[in-house]
Amino acid sequence: MASATTTLDSVPESKPVPAAQPWRPSINPWIVAMTVTLATFMEVLDSSIANVSLPHIAGGLGATQDEATWVLTSYLVANAVILPAGAYMTTFIGRKKFYMICVALFGISSALCGLAPTLGLLVFFRVLQGAGGGGLAPSEQAILADTFPPEKRGQAFAMYGLAVVVAPAIGPTLGGYITDNFDWRWIFYLNVPICLLSLFLTSRIVEDPPWVSQQVKETQREGIKLDFFGFGLLAATFGSLEFILDKGQEDDWFGSHVIIFFVALMIVAFVVMIWWELKELRENKRPILNLTLFKRRQFAISFILMFVLGFSLYATTILIPQFVQTLLGYTAELAGLVLSPAGLVMMAMMPVVGFLSGKVDPRKLIGYGFVMLTLSLVWMANLDLQLSYGQLVFMRIFQASGLAFLFIPINTIAYVGVKQSENNDVSGLTNLARNIGGSCGTAFMATMLTRRSLAHETSMVRSLGPQNPMYREQLDSLARAFKPGNGVTAAGAGPSIGAMHQAQAFMYNQMLRQAGALAYVDIIRYLTIFCACMIPLLFFIPRPPKNASASAGH
Repeated sequence: MASATTTLDSVPESKPVPAAQPWRPSINPWIVAMTVTLATFMEVLDSSIANVSLPHIAGGLGATQDEATWVLTSYLVANAVILPAGAYMTTFIGRKKFYMICVALFGISSALCGLAPTLGLLVFFRVLQGAGGGGLAPSEQAILADTFPPEKRGQAFAMYGLAVVVAPAIGPTLGGYITDNFDWRWIFYLNVPICLLSLFLTSRIVEDPPWVSQQVKETQREGIKLDFFGFGLLAATFGSLEFILDKGQEDDWFGSHVIIFFVALMIVAFVVMIWWELKELRENKRPILNLTLFKRRQFAISFILMFVLGFSLYATTILIPQFVQTLLGYTAELAGLVLSPAGLVMMAMMPVVGFLSGKVDPRKLIGYGFVMLTLSLVWMANLDLQLSYGQLVFMRIFQASGLAFLFIPINTIAYVGVKQSENNDVSGLTNLARNIGGSCGTAFMATMLTRRSLAHETSMVRSLGPQNPMYREQLDSLARAFKPGNGVTAAGAGPSIGAMHQAQAFMYNQMLRQAGALAYVDIIRYLTIFCACMIPLLFFIPRPPKNASASAGH
């Protein structure tokens, strides 16, 4: 009996063992991953799909091209504000509810964008769409981080990478096809059935982990107290930053009083926001931005690397189609087809990188990715106006082979040593880094293209004068080649005046094309230096132990 009693008494002591096992969802994790990737893919696609449709949107709504750019700016501003605030909102209503609200808002606002009768209403609905879309990517990343064990997290991020890396690459192609063959409104209507399917599947499949549910219960027990002041500072900081980056070149940067105002607002709001968030931490309150994450060297460097990844990805995604359309005469659809093969390569490589991330030191994968990206940019610096379609496609594929090795291991390192309750904060901030990096890359490309083109034009035009015998010889040769149609020919004067004007116009246009090509080469060289400078940072990342994040939060 004593032994029986001892056996019975030992039963309660064994109960804590299963409780220590990590939480896992009741549904197959890959089904969860596919479910949450649906809406995220549509949201990231939407950030680039409207770019090629702007002329059609402007014409359809009776607006100018400059006014139509607000369709992009409004979305980016709202998106940037919600991205870092998603983790904060999750503590009040739970991650699943927050994700579903974002999907619903994104779907409804997409339908309204398609129905918008005026540009003003379209911009307003795009703000709502950006607000809904801003919560999707970080929520999905946090869901995947909690759904999969740390050793399989890289494979899960491979699927997430398909949404946030591949979608911007195929967005212009799809947008160009829809606009050319249907109506620009269908780029918004396309989102509605996907969002409905996502809502249905999310309600049946996705579930909140215990620590998220516990956070919600504690918040509701203490009373929901929204930090309106902190949220206002966040909106002023990142909203102003997005506005500056999107409108800076158009308004001549600091030559515009509007840009100066928003720069001042951004700086003041940012400083006050940092002070306010640290004050909230000292008072043991839940801050909107979890700045304590930056104490971890892995996360701080991952944040910088993700910014550079977004910068390079978006800058080159815009640079290549613009180069082939403006200088090589490609159509919007053909320009998109230059990028599409690289998108397929990234789709094929993402699962491979996801598998390797569980076997290989992620720092080595990141190093390989940046080396390949740097070498591809060195090669791209040989751009000229004689490149064939095949050469351009292969250049982009070479570049994609480096980009594919960056996204997953950078995210993997960002989560090392992070508590499970902080997964939402990590996903929000890393997505913010990618978003702001993409906006900076786009603004950098637009600004440098304009300024370097002008610089090369100024340098080259000095040689296009009568004092240059080679110029005179080329001009005479071209003038004789043109038919003397409308010009007046002086007696014994050789080519007609009209033919001379045609020759001058032809040479001037060639000079503009050459100056533009040189400007693109300059931009690529700057990007090369920028990416190469990231490689030494990898030596400052502590060696992550195998499955280091497995112990996080336990």
